[in-house]
Order: sequence, then structure tokens, then C-alpha cells
Amino acid sequence: MPSKSLSPKPRSIASKRTISIIASLYNEDLVNSLLNSTVDELRRIIPGVSINVYRVPGAFEIPVCAKKLIDYNEIDTLIALGVIIKGETAHAELVAGSVTQSLQEIATNSGIPIIHEVLLTETREQAMERCQGNKNRGTEAAKAAIQMSELFSSLDAARNRNS
Repeated sequence: MPSKSLSPKPRSIASKRTISIIASLYNEDLVNSLLNSTVDELRRIIPGVSINVYRVPGAFEIPVCAKKLIDYNEIDTLIALGVIIKGETAHAELVAGSVTQSLQEIATNSGIPIIHEVLLTETREQAMERCQGNKNRGTEAAKAAIQMSELFSSLDAARNRNS
């Protein structure tokens, strides 16, 4: 069965979407670039989308904020943005692994898609490549969030028709 790609103009239901973004303040200039491109792309594709942005001190705080938001708010999709640059110790890998596992658990347990764009890079230059220009992961995060939101709406509608 061929897969469906994201249509350039989503269905009218898409304008009622609520997408929350959690963005780390650590490596703030890089994360701000991700955040700006994410918001711009979301608004380009779905002009009426409701976007809520929450800032946390670092990447490690993203999962607990995600859990709280999902528990107490109606969210269609959540986007996690952060930049972790490796240093001379294993700290970056430990934080990145913990964040990744926690976000996946929260998404699986809640049934709410979480788009993971907490980047782990070897150098600041690699991070800059992924936060700006052609490789901008913020743009990718926005597209993935919309695709997952559309997919889950379709799945919910099919379930409701079959009920």
C-alpha cells in the first residue's frame, strides 16, 4: 500500500490543531533558531494552528514538562527541541539517552505523538548546520508534527466510524 505524503494544503480540520513546543534554554541561540523555523513552518502549512511554547532550563527537563503538559492539556502533538553538544565526558550521551527514552515512554503511554528534535552533536559547527539553513531540523519537526497529527486524526475518525 503506497504511503500518503503530507498534502500542501491540509484539510480544514487541521486548522483546529494544538501543537505544543518545549524548547531548552541551554545553547539558547541554536535552540532559538530551531524554534523559530519550527513555528514559521507550522504557520506556513497551517495558518490557523494553535502553538504553545514552553521553555525549560535544559534538555533533561524536557520530558517532565512533556508529561505535565500531556496530563493537563489538550494537545494534538508535542515537539521537543534542544541541542546537546558532546564534551570530554559521557554527560551528553547520558542526558541524550535519558531524554530519548523518557520521551518515547511518555508518547507510547499517552498516545500523543512527540516529535524528538533534541539534537546530540559532536561539535557546535554540527549543531549550527542542523539548526540553520538547509539541514534545519526545526522545519523537519514541524512537518513531522503535522503528519502525525493528521494521521492520528484519521485513525480517531476511523475508530469513531466503526464504533
